[in-house]
Parts: sequence; structure tokens; C-alpha cells
Amino acid sequence: MIAKSLRDYRRALIWWMIGISAFLTVYLSIYENVRQDPATFNAQAMAKFPGPLRDLMGGLGDLSIGAGYLQSVVYQLFVPMLFIVCATLLANRAIAQPEETGTLELVVTLPVDRKRLVLQRFAALVVALLAVAVVTLAVVWAVGESVQIGVPFDRLLAAQTGVFLLGLFAGTVALTAGAATGRRVIASAVVGVWIVAGYMVVTVGRSVEAISWLRWLSPFHYYAEGRPLYEGLPVGDYLVLAGATAVLVLTAVLAFDRRDVGV
Repeated sequence: MIAKSLRDYRRALIWWMIGISAFLTVYLSIYENVRQDPATFNAQAMAKFPGPLRDLMGGLGDLSIGAGYLQSVVYQLFVPMLFIVCATLLANRAIAQPEETGTLELVVTLPVDRKRLVLQRFAALVVALLAVAVVTLAVVWAVGESVQIGVPFDRLLAAQTGVFLLGLFAGTVALTAGAATGRRVIASAVVGVWIVAGYMVVTVGRSVEAISWLRWLSPFHYYAEGRPLYEGLPVGDYLVLAGATAVLVLTAVLAFDRRDVGV
């Protein structure tokens, strides 16, 4: 079942790898110009993203420093969101989409344990997203070296691990919602609301005391709070993301096992 799922994903995975790699190549290539004239580019960034917009971009670090540029331009918003969308689409193809098209009913009539089915679809999601993470990490490292971005490989690996775990968490949310409802729209909506609200809480909402405590419910808090590009692997935060993902997988297994497919 894992191999079959990966075969089904292969075209989508190839395009996601190409798309994210192209995005990374374009934006990382710009760093060489930033490094040569840091004052101008920093001033332009501050003018382009004033006030709340700057908060939305995570405050914007010093773009002349490799870690600051990567955090602000690559790892703060755009690449995480691309991974989240990729993981959500793949997760919807695991249960919700086959159920809506009627093909899942044929699968569950076979002598295949429902719990094992969900776990194998989750395993395929992990492998698929890991492949995207590995390929794009290679691109970040290669292009970063060519433009002398100056960030050690272990820091890049730490940041990329966070992107992978954040995307996997979002994909597992979609998998769980799909297992519980059998509907792609509901699964995507749950992911969208959680991710957007969570991102707003840890960026714009960090200075609003009434809602700042909600950051503990946001996956973005555990993704970025440890500053992996500056300080290395934040083991505790990443373990929280991994643990939350494990709880969601268990929930998906129980929800799908107890539900009538197709109803």
C-alpha cells in the first residue's frame, strides 16, 4: 500500500520538487546583490513592509546576513506555506479523495485492516514529504554556497527539518479530518483555519496580550521559536511538533476505524 501510494504521488511530487526548487533558486540568487549593497536592500525592505506587514513577515531580520536573509525571505513564510499546501494535497489523496470518488469503498471491502490502511497512507505521506525536503535542502545548500550565504549546513538542516515537521503536521491534520469526515473540503478548511490563525497569533498577535497565550496552540510557534538558522536544532520544540503529529495519527486511525465509509 505504501509503494502504491508513492506511485500515485510521483507526478505531483516531481512538480512540487521542481516548483519549490525553482522558487528557492530565484530568491537565493538575489542574495548576492543584497550582500553587495546591504544598506539599500535593508532600507527598501523596511519601506516595503511597514508596521503590521513587517510583523507578518516575522519582523524582518538583517538581510545582509545569510541567516537573516534566509529566515526573512525563505523560511519565515513562503517555503513553509508551500510545504503545508503540498502536504495537505497529498494527505487528501490518502483517504478523503478516494472516498469521494468511490474507490476507497472497494479498498475497505478487501481483507485489509482499516487501522493498517491509515498507518500505511500516513507512512507514504512521510516518505513523500521527506523526499521533497531532501531535494530542496540540496538546492538550498548548493545555491547558498554559490552566492556565499555563509550559513553552516547543520543550521540549514535544522531549518529544513522544521519545515518538514511543520508540513507533516499540517498534512496529518488533513489526513485526520479526512479520516473523520471523508470530505476534502472539510479537511482543507481545518488545515487552512489552523495554519492561518496560528501564523497570525505568533506574528501580528505576539504583541496583543489577550491572544498571545494562543501561541502555544500554534504549530508555527514550535517551528520558528527556536531560531534554528541562528541557534541550531531546537530539539524540544521539534519534539512537540512530532508528538502532536503522532497524536493526530492515532486520532485518524481511531476515527476511520469507527466510521462507515461512503456514508
